[in-house]
Formats: sequence, C-alpha cells, structure tokens
Amino acid sequence: MKYNRQDLIDKLVVSEGLRLQVYKDTLGIDTIGIGRNLEDRGITKEELEWMDIPNIDVIYEMGITEADAVYLAENDVQIVEEELVRAHPCVDSLDAVRQLIVIDMAFNMGVPRLNKFKMMWAAIENEDYPTAAKEMLDSRWASQVKSRATKLANAMHNGEF
Repeated sequence: MKYNRQDLIDKLVVSEGLRLQVYKDTLGIDTIGIGRNLEDRGITKEELEWMDIPNIDVIYEMGITEADAVYLAENDVQIVEEELVRAHPCVDSLDAVRQLIVIDMAFNMGVPRLNKFKMMWAAIENEDYPTAAKEMLDSRWASQVKSRATKLANAMHNGEF
C-alpha cells in the first residue's frame, strides 16, 4: 500500500472522533476509541492482553487510553485494508490519496456496504475519478456523513486533500 497509515489514523480521528469511554454512535451502537464498534467487532483476547485489561467489562467501566484507541484503530484499518484488497484488487494500484479514501470509506461503512458502490468501483477501475467522486456523493452514505463524504469525494476527484 502506498498511503501513509498515520495520515489515515489522523483523518479518522477527525471524522470518527476519539472517545476513551464507551458511547452510543449515531446508530445506537456501543463504540469506543476511534470508531471501534463493540457490538460487531468487540475486543479480542489478544487486544485485551496488549492493553493489559482483564476483560471487556473493565472497558465499559473505566474506558481505555489514547494509545489503546490508536492500537484498536490500527488493527481495524489492517482488517479493512485486507478485506478491501480481496474484494477490489485495483486498490493496490491506486495512488496513495485514493487508497486512503477507499479505506476511510470502508472503515466507516464496512467493506460489504462499500462493495455495493458498483458504479464508483467501475469508475475507479477505469481511472475515471470525477465519475467515482460523483457516485460517492450519489448515495445514502453521503447524506449520512455529509462533510466527510464531500471532502473524500473532492479528494477522489482531484487526487489530493
């Protein structure tokens, strides 16, 4: 991958927020850190060990540190990246900005939902980035995340943030 993972984490902090206590996201899902969905992903045994937390109940009671939040986000990004490349091998050949964009989108909505952006993916595969940007904005996702979608679509169109 060409994109800078730290740049992505920084953008995710702006888009998703950084919360060290469990909270309900806009869909009412228990979430912590930088958008970690506790109901779908939870916290693995390995992650609990790395964070030196005995069990998930402690996270609900005490929260996590900023370092823990970044660690969880890095794990999530790794998983999303692998799923995305499996589903769309063209991601590997994108420039760094556009890799970051599609990984950001997948982080936000999940790869299965991003897979439904058929016309966007067709445009990306044809290197027709203005059309890909238009398709990004022509979605329920864009109406939900508003300014995030606009920023990402502009970057898709222009190739820079």
